[in-house]
Amino acid sequence: MIPQTQGQVVYLKPGQIMVSSEPVLVTTLLGSCVAVTLFNYRLRMGAICHAQLPGTGDLFDGLQDGPHGKYVDSAIRTMLERLLQRGALRGELEAKVFGGADMFDARGRLRSVGRQNSEMALRILAHESVRVAKQDLGGELGRKIIFHSHTGEVLLKRMRKTGGC
Repeated sequence: MIPQTQGQVVYLKPGQIMVSSEPVLVTTLLGSCVAVTLFNYRLRMGAICHAQLPGTGDLFDGLQDGPHGKYVDSAIRTMLERLLQRGALRGELEAKVFGGADMFDARGRLRSVGRQNSEMALRILAHESVRVAKQDLGGELGRKIIFHSHTGEVLLKRMRKTGGC
């Protein structure tokens, strides 16, 4: 059940980023993808991404208009940049990280895409000195999350079957 709010409800698709100081309920489905939320209590402003792959690698270094939301590393950095531009201070931000399930048979591979996504998210947040307040990562099943952009609260539901990206 989605709690009542005065704001709108938005479905976040893979590769998308949303930053808002208005009340918005953002819902998304995750499999091997990772959703990272950032929240600033002082400004009541939140951000969320739905990233599909761990990193941009060298291919997009230096480009201003690369695929910011598709990759975990650039999605987190883009959200940070947008929040800081709106007056947030780095030390005031709180992160929550979800997803990174092993949705496909990973035998023969050292690390699944889901695991790589999770590791990249935690590595970038640590490098950027952003505190991780909650994480729900890994496993074999997908997740549905609902992010409250004006409170930072995240509701989590684990799916019974594989689903999401």
